[in-house]
Formats: sequence, structure tokens, C-alpha cells
Amino acid sequence: MTKRVYKVNEVFQTIQGEGSYTGTPSIFVRLQGCPVGCSWCDTKHTWLIDPALQVGLPEVMAKRAESDYWAEVTPEALLSVFSERAYQAKHVVITGGEPCMYDLVPLCNMLQQHGYTSQIETSGTFEVRVPEHSWVTVSPKINMAGGYQVLTSAMQRANEIKHPVAMQKHVDELLQLLQQTATTDKLIYLQPISQQKRATELAIASCINHNWRLSVQVHKYLGIE
Repeated sequence: MTKRVYKVNEVFQTIQGEGSYTGTPSIFVRLQGCPVGCSWCDTKHTWLIDPALQVGLPEVMAKRAESDYWAEVTPEALLSVFSERAYQAKHVVITGGEPCMYDLVPLCNMLQQHGYTSQIETSGTFEVRVPEHSWVTVSPKINMAGGYQVLTSAMQRANEIKHPVAMQKHVDELLQLLQQTATTDKLIYLQPISQQKRATELAIASCINHNWRLSVQVHKYLGIE
């Protein structure tokens, strides 16, 4: 049987700075590939999967700056990296790129078998293939350049919905999406784009108005990865 492999851009240990797990020591596994096309994306180096930029896992782990180099990695190899690096965190955040381009069931199950919890950060535009025990954060990307639609199935699978906002139309789009997908029982966070003052003020006011929660990207205020 062919082993499951994932295209990995980087792996690092830090503090989760967003959503319900804010402040939690976490291992981030960033996967390569995303066609969604968010204009404000801060990880555009993960968008394209260029075979010419494939390297080995040691080269990925040796990175000291953002790059579009990636490696094909098995779940077993990832676990070995966690051990070799002596990572202490037991919460693994699988992000991207767009992680739900991949079937994440084998990876998440192996993580659980070895004492880790898993969290997926997705745009909601691809089918979410994860076990029930995985925490799913949907950051719905509405009307992006790639033309992908946010899936009702992704919204309904979400444990939390974390929506980036810069202007009122972003709040209105979220309200419409929640109505269309009959999503009423989730934790909902608003996240100001790029920590802009105006966006932050809008997010605070909207959270109070709708009884939502605020996510402020704590890691960026702290100046950590």
C-alpha cells in the first residue's frame, strides 16, 4: 500500500495566537498549496506547488526565512521530527496553504495515537477530511480571486469560525454566509486584518453587537512566529 505523504513547507513550535486555542503551546505544520487567492494572505509563498522547488525534509527544517521550498513528508517522518527537535507542545496546528486540499485523516489519527491533539485551519472551500476528534477552524474566504465557494459542509463541521475583517462588508458577508449555511451553534471570532486600528474598532463593535468573540493574532503583537 502506498504511504500517505503531505507536501510540507515548514514545521515549527510556538504559541497559538488565534481563536479558542490562543496561548496554547503548539507545533505548526504548514502545508504547501492553495488556489484560493486571498489578497491579504501573509503566506503567499505556500500557494504554488512547483516540482522544481521540492527538497528533502532536512532542507525544510533548516529554513531560517520564508520560502516556497517544500518536501514530501509522511506522518511517521513528522513524528520523528517532533522527537528529534524535542518539541514539548502536544497540540498540532495543520495549516497552509490550504490543508484541506489533502486527506488529513491518516495524519490526525497518527497524531492522536501518539498523544497529540490536532487543529485544522482552513478556508472552508475544500471538503474537510479529518477525524471527529480534530478541532476545525474555518476562516471562510468569501469572494476571493480563486473563485472558490465556501462549502456548507465545512461550515457545519467547524468547531469555530474565525473571520478576517477590514470593513463592514466583511461583517455583512459573514452574516449572510451564516444564514445561508444554517450555522448558528458555533464559536464565532472576528479577526482584524493586519491589526489595523479601524479594522480592530469595527471588530470590537461587531463582536459586542452580535455576541461574538475577538481574535487579535496575539503572536504578531508578541513578535513571534
